[in-house]
Amino acid sequence: MTAEPFRSQLAALEQRGRLRRLSPRAGRDFASNDYLGLAGDPLIAQAVADAVARGVPLGSGGSRLLRGNAPEHEGLEAKAADFFRTQAALFVANGYAGNLALFSTLPQRGDLIVADELIHASAHDGIRMSKATAVFARHNDVQSFSDLIAAFRAEGGKGRVWIAVETLYSMDGDMAPLTDLARLAAVHDAMLLLDEAHGTGVFGPGGRGLSSGLDGLHNVITLHTCGKAMGAEGALICGPRTHIDYLINRARAFIFSTAPSPLMAVAVSAALDRIEQADDLRDRLKTLRQDAAEAICAPLRLPAPRSQILPVILGDDSRAMAAAAALQEAGFDVRGIRPPTVPAGTSRLRISLTLNASRADVAALGKALQGIIA
Repeated sequence: MTAEPFRSQLAALEQRGRLRRLSPRAGRDFASNDYLGLAGDPLIAQAVADAVARGVPLGSGGSRLLRGNAPEHEGLEAKAADFFRTQAALFVANGYAGNLALFSTLPQRGDLIVADELIHASAHDGIRMSKATAVFARHNDVQSFSDLIAAFRAEGGKGRVWIAVETLYSMDGDMAPLTDLARLAAVHDAMLLLDEAHGTGVFGPGGRGLSSGLDGLHNVITLHTCGKAMGAEGALICGPRTHIDYLINRARAFIFSTAPSPLMAVAVSAALDRIEQADDLRDRLKTLRQDAAEAICAPLRLPAPRSQILPVILGDDSRAMAAAAALQEAGFDVRGIRPPTVPAGTSRLRISLTLNASRADVAALGKALQGIIA
């Protein structure tokens, strides 16, 4: 087999302005998901150093169901269940593995998954592996969710309904109408699958996320990734004990994966402590959001951001990538986002506000953007 089919496909991507390349970190951080600046936090690092000193191994040595189940994993899961006020938690390698496990395992044949059309690619991949029927609702449109459920029942569907959304959308920065979706789930005895990837640490009491108001509901399962505002790695699936036990027994993405490092479980445990006491960091991030509203959104006639994620939609792939390149040349790490990550015709700059940047950096980025976009 030659490499020719791959070369031609790569050339076609480059011609369309969609060829991806790895690039080094450079410039002021407006691209990462390290929202609270905890990736280099000394307290988390010290917790890991202490664990190394007392002999906690780097590697797990196997899957959790073999010899890879360490006391640090179990300690973290008990702590996370208490922190997120749920019955049980399961620590997995990352958010992608978490969504793959959830969607490919829990919804059963004859069930219906109703997912927001902008839900993350990892959820789409999990849905493709599911035996359930899947449909996609208009973004953040509760009536669309309701209509799709009603159509399923009208056509004789008798299985359980699974409503799936991101609590905070990673490319648009807007939030799901969780209260209304919870009411809809109650009416239809449906399960809620809530991806808190970009909400954990930043929103909710103690950084528990946007779903914290749904604490204790029997029909809610949340996914909290640990590599964004928590500054570590991995993901925590939180929900009823029966559902977590079922994942342990049936989720191939969990069963056949080497367990995460026990040291990373230590890091995540320390990160839970940090975000619980991080109201000062959340206040600083809120101030950056207000600065961005004045320095970026107002001059560009964009709505003020509701979260730490600010999209500047330019439409054309090449225009978005050229603007990103110009900003990077000016010392700002802003990345262009193109299809298929976002819908066709909505290529954009994704500005991520993090505590790795200062208020002066936000003001400077606003001035640079005005010149580049104009």
